[in-house]
Amino acid sequence: MRAKTEGKITLAQAVAMAVGTMIGASIFSLLGVGAQLAGSNLPLSFVLSGILALMVAYSYAILGRHIVSNAGPIAFILRGFGDSFIVGVLAILMWMSYVISIALFAKGFAGYLLPLLGIAPTKAANLAVITALLAVFTALNATGGSQLVGRLEFSMVLIKIGILVLFVLAGLVTLKPERLIPQWDPAHIRGMLNAALLFFLSYMGFGLVTNASENMEDPERNVPRAIYLSILIVMVIYVSVAAVAVGNLTVEQLAEAKENALAIAAQPALGRLGFTLVSVGALISITSALNATLYGGANVAYAFARDGLLPETFERKRWFEAPEGLYLTAGLGWLFAVGFRIESVASFISLIFTAIYLAVLLSHWRLVPQYGGDRRLLAINITALSATFVGLVVYQWRQSAKDFGSFVLMLALVVLVEVWYRYRRQRHLRLPARALRS
Repeated sequence: MRAKTEGKITLAQAVAMAVGTMIGASIFSLLGVGAQLAGSNLPLSFVLSGILALMVAYSYAILGRHIVSNAGPIAFILRGFGDSFIVGVLAILMWMSYVISIALFAKGFAGYLLPLLGIAPTKAANLAVITALLAVFTALNATGGSQLVGRLEFSMVLIKIGILVLFVLAGLVTLKPERLIPQWDPAHIRGMLNAALLFFLSYMGFGLVTNASENMEDPERNVPRAIYLSILIVMVIYVSVAAVAVGNLTVEQLAEAKENALAIAAQPALGRLGFTLVSVGALISITSALNATLYGGANVAYAFARDGLLPETFERKRWFEAPEGLYLTAGLGWLFAVGFRIESVASFISLIFTAIYLAVLLSHWRLVPQYGGDRRLLAINITALSATFVGLVVYQWRQSAKDFGSFVLMLALVVLVEVWYRYRRQRHLRLPARALRS
């Protein structure tokens, strides 16, 4: 038994990996935006988005026990619907979600670094930081140096969680409970729901568990456990952080801080030290998430290409032996970072993942006779997620019709790529037999 599990990811490691991915740029970079939308209802927004994540996790947990593949949700969809044009489009969109995540991380990094250094956050300064950051990590991954950085990932997770726990404990001392009283008028309810949609992406890291299932100990037992444990741990952290932030600063102060709101919220309890500490924690968190996305994304792209979901170029697993894939990913991430507002970048990711999640739930519906599950519960989950997707579309349109048009254009380009790839290259999708368990 020991020989079989040697080198495999344990349950604790899988939970740490998912928690570390979820507690990334969004909680640090989007808290001010969320406060502007939800006001004192911000903690409830995190509860609602966590419940949505648990609805999706129900299907991930059941399917992940039986379909073990680093392609993750795309493997579930392929099993449920077979080789189809739509599955191919979703596979490319999932890769694009990594690209857009890189943009979110880069913008969040600039949002914390510049105030920490006392530099005005001008367009030129943001451009310089974003460009330098992506250049450094692209070079590290292209030369294999990210393996060294990868050894620091677990330590980085512990550091950023430790800083957030300290933030919560210190913030409780100066917290003003009256600022946490929920508001139930139509405007605040609408804002709370919009914030929940925005922060839905904050829980999306739990899917990383299925993207590493081939490398896990006893995935039939540990995949479901890791998924549920990671979501619950992160929900507690998010709600606590949001409550302390809203309880220490006015909504106007948090909204004005925007991308470094969490650092500003640490000042009432810890002063300048709190600002510096949270800023450093944010930079560590975003750096680790960026590195994991650039390098860990190679595993997903490799699995997709191996199974016929992406072009053969991506089948070379080591990025520095196929640098064109890495450069394309980083370059597109740079374009999204400099071309769109941080709210739009976040909504793009949420739209893509919500579409993939819906496809997973529909696949589960078809696979219930084979793998189990309650179709009544699935019907509720599918309805809630469909409403979430519609809400995200409406939110994105109202926030910026121009950005929404850019998203539609990106979707059209993805469709054209899949048309060329499927019908011109004649390469089809397949799910290896070794990915299936009884």
